[in-house]
Amino acid sequence: MLEAIPRLLEQLDREAYVADPAIATSLHLATVLRKPLLVEGHAGVGKTEIAKVLARVLQTDLIRLQCYEGLDASTALYEWNYARQLLQIRLQETGGPAADIFGESFLLKRPLLQAIAHSGRAPVLLVDEIDRSDEEFEAFLLEVLSDFQVTVPELGTIRASERPHVILTSNRSRELSDALRRRCLYLWIDYPPFEKELSIVRRKVPGANQQLAAQVVSVVQQMRRAKLSKVPGVSETLDWAAALVALHADHLSPEIVRETLGCFLKDEGDLHKIRAEIEAGRLPLGAA
Repeated sequence: MLEAIPRLLEQLDREAYVADPAIATSLHLATVLRKPLLVEGHAGVGKTEIAKVLARVLQTDLIRLQCYEGLDASTALYEWNYARQLLQIRLQETGGPAADIFGESFLLKRPLLQAIAHSGRAPVLLVDEIDRSDEEFEAFLLEVLSDFQVTVPELGTIRASERPHVILTSNRSRELSDALRRRCLYLWIDYPPFEKELSIVRRKVPGANQQLAAQVVSVVQQMRRAKLSKVPGVSETLDWAAALVALHADHLSPEIVRETLGCFLKDEGDLHKIRAEIEAGRLPLGAA
């Protein structure tokens, strides 16, 4: 069992995901125990990417449910194709072939039903940003995750032939229920330390030389200590590094930092604050 963790770390590394033993252990247990894994952390630290890379490692399909305020059961589960049903009714009225308009061919499977009705190898179901949905939907989701079956009145009960692997992500914009937390394994992903973030940049943006990659990571990590309104995540680090490579930069200078601040700062007040720091020479751009 213990040798499975290093092996999974190697698989994640081959998929260009820089993980650590805690992440690999959580993923391994979630797949072996078939329990949902709740991944929380700051925005942009790679929570969604975990589900994507797990699907690649398992060589299976990724099914994504993007949560938002107002998301309801029908949108996440299934809907009937009313336009096609209406067309079929009109065809039958004019002597066309008969068909059951409440048959499966008229059913629009949304992500949850897609995962439950999936044939073949168990898919990875990503429930992304569950904290953006409301408490009613969370309660509904909890029921689905408990049974992995759903009843469509016109068709009967549809059960999963194999339980999907489930990853839920949350940015903690609201507190999730204790019931949902008890149902899941839990993983917290923090901002990575310097060396890990540097490894991520070198893997994801191979065009960045060692000096540039180190300077970029150093500056972004300083930004995270600067009490900004919108703290840059790893995704912003990668965006900035890729932008600098596109501009053929091989090192940072005050000028190029000023010109590319929008790659990693996404708030007007933060832009003014950091520009003032650069003008005053208080941002050590060459520290790394």
